[in-house]
Amino acid sequence: MKLNLLSCDAQRPDKRAIAKCIDELSNVGASLANELTEILLEGDAVAIEVGDKNSGSALRALRKLDIDYEIIE
Repeated sequence: MKLNLLSCDAQRPDKRAIAKCIDELSNVGASLANELTEILLEGDAVAIEVGDKNSGSALRALRKLDIDYEIIE
C-alpha cells in the first residue's frame, strides 16, 4: 500500500517519533526517515510504501502522531 503523507497537525511535532514511525513502516533506514520527516514538517508531501501486513497499524500510528495522509494504492 502506498501512502502520501500530507502534513502534521501536531502543535509540537515529535521529530524523533515521526522518523521512527516512518522507518518502521517503510523500512527506509534512519537517515532517510529523518530527511523525510524534515520534508514533511516543512509542509511538503512525502510518499512512502507500507507492507500490507502493517497497513492497519500504520494508519493508527500516523493518526496518533497527527499526520494527515491519503492512500494512493
